[in-house]
Amino acid sequence: MPPLLGTVTQRASLAAAQGIDHILAMSFNVAVAQLSPEEFFLQIVRDTLKARAVVVGSNFTFGKKAAGTTEVLRELGHKYGIEVHVIDLLVEDDAVICSTLIRRLLGEGKVREANAALGREFSVAGEVVRGAGRGGRELGFPTANLYFSDLVALPQDAVYAGWLMVISQAPIDGDMKQGVRYPAAISVGHNPTFGDKRRSVESYVIGKNADLYGHTVVVEFVDWVRSMEKFTGVPELLAAIHQDVADTLRILEAEK
Repeated sequence: MPPLLGTVTQRASLAAAQGIDHILAMSFNVAVAQLSPEEFFLQIVRDTLKARAVVVGSNFTFGKKAAGTTEVLRELGHKYGIEVHVIDLLVEDDAVICSTLIRRLLGEGKVREANAALGREFSVAGEVVRGAGRGGRELGFPTANLYFSDLVALPQDAVYAGWLMVISQAPIDGDMKQGVRYPAAISVGHNPTFGDKRRSVESYVIGKNADLYGHTVVVEFVDWVRSMEKFTGVPELLAAIHQDVADTLRILEAEK
């Protein structure tokens, strides 16, 4: 299963912002996988959704072993009195804009190009957890740490410029507010200098000091800053972090 570009909650929020009133998230299980195209159409589209019209992309498939094509869908729609609208895929520079393309761009660290394909800034969300504590204690750059499994799509291990926003409603101890996007230097990876094994998204919120542990945040990626490196010591790492912060502010300022 390819990694997800967003959770169901994230995608529901994005859909709601476009005026979608309701979303039905259906579990894909053995029973669903065994439905023939016509069984799927009758049980899900007609009887469960009670749909009067269906809109799909031209590469849409459904039913057991993806046997149902858009042509089959049209035939079933005509047979059972449900409108079917098939939308052409969006193509730019000879590439189909799709999740496969976006995952590839993210895997190459090309977040700006991925954002253009998405029509928005790629983001991840999660609850801030305690890391090793080195960022604030040893380096003077405290970070909001999120950890993710391989089921979630992340950009290539690197440092990025972006934004962090707190979306949980609990009071924040510090000088940040809920719902405000703050500039952040973002590190994605395993932190090779200290030998960390978990893949994390660590965000240093520039110019702010707040305790974000336990808060839910959204991290938005704007552009690539540099590749992940293993430094020989703390002084070299600190110099790189200072440069990361300067580069992040420069990139974000250019976005205004």
